[in-house]
Amino acid sequence: MFALGTFAGSSGEAFPGLVVGDRVVDLRPHFGPDATTAGMLATWDASLEQLRALADEPHDDAVALDALHPLPPVQPLGQFLCAGANYRKHLIEIVYTMARNDPQETRPDEVLRQEAADFVHHRAESGMPFVFVAPSSSVSGARDDVVLWGPGAQHDWEIELAIVIGRRAHRVSREDAMEHVAGYTISNDVSTRDLMFRPNFSMTDFLMSKGRPGFFPTGPYIVPREFVEDYRQLRLTLRVNGETMQDELVDDIIYGVEDLVAYASTVTELRPGDILLTGSPGGNAGHHDNRWLRPGDVMEAEITGLGIMRNRCVADPGDGATDVAASVAKPEPIT
Repeated sequence: MFALGTFAGSSGEAFPGLVVGDRVVDLRPHFGPDATTAGMLATWDASLEQLRALADEPHDDAVALDALHPLPPVQPLGQFLCAGANYRKHLIEIVYTMARNDPQETRPDEVLRQEAADFVHHRAESGMPFVFVAPSSSVSGARDDVVLWGPGAQHDWEIELAIVIGRRAHRVSREDAMEHVAGYTISNDVSTRDLMFRPNFSMTDFLMSKGRPGFFPTGPYIVPREFVEDYRQLRLTLRVNGETMQDELVDDIIYGVEDLVAYASTVTELRPGDILLTGSPGGNAGHHDNRWLRPGDVMEAEITGLGIMRNRCVADPGDGATDVAASVAKPEPIT
C-alpha cells in the first residue's frame, strides 16, 4: 500500500511525495522538477502505474513522514465540492432538533423522532444529493492550526470522507462513476452554526459559516482507490482533546460515492484534482451539550487506513474586519 501527498520540509518548499509506510519519497526526480500532485492526477492511469513501480523499489533518500509538514494533498487544488445532510443518523438529529426547538411544538419526543426517521427514509428513496461549493482558500493542511474566525461563536466539527477525482467526469452514470475516482482522503468541515442562517433570509449562508480561511483541513494524503476494498466499511472517528465526538461507519451514508460523483457530474464537469466531500455522520457539537470548539482544542480526524489529521484551534487574532459582518446573525443555542 502507498499514498500520494504534498509536503513541505524544513525549507518550506512544497513537493509531491510518495508515502510508503512511515517514509516519504520526493517524486520530483521521477516525475520532473515541476511535478505536482495535480499534474499526476491529470494523467492518473500512467501516474498510478509509475507510483506502483516506485513503491516496490528501495529509496535511501526517503524522509520520515513525521519530519514533514503535510499540505493539502492536491496542489494546485481544483474544485472543492461538499455534500450536505448525507448521513441518516446525522440528518435525523437535524430534523428532530429543528422540530424540538420550535416553541409551538408540543408533541412527545418519540413522535418527533419517528417523523424525522420517516423524512430521512423518504429522502433516501425519492430525493437527490445536496452538493455545494466551498472556496479553495478555505482548504488547509492536516497539521495546520484552524483559526476560529469571528463573528460567531458556535464553531463545530464535521469529519468527512473525501473523494479525489482522477478522470474527467461529465454526465457519467452511477455504474461508471467509480472509474473516475482516483482515491480518498480525509476532510473536516468546520462550521460556525450561529451564522448558518441570516435573519429575514430563508437560505443557508455557507460562505459565512463554512467558507472561512482554513475551515476545511484536508489530508494528510490520498490513498488510491485500489487499496480501499469497500469504502462503506471505513470508520470515521473525530476526537476533541481525546474525547470521541463522532464515530460511525460510512455505511450510514444516504447517497454513496457512486451517487455523488454521478450527480455532481450532471451539474458540472468534474476534473482530475477536484475533491468531493461525502457528508458527515452524527455527533456534532449541538448534540454534545452545546460543546463548541474553543481556542486550544485539538481535533483529531481519523478514517480507517487514510491516516490521521491533527488540527489545533486558535483564537481569531482580530483585525477589525469581523465588525463588517457582525450583524448578519445572532447566536441561538442548539439543543
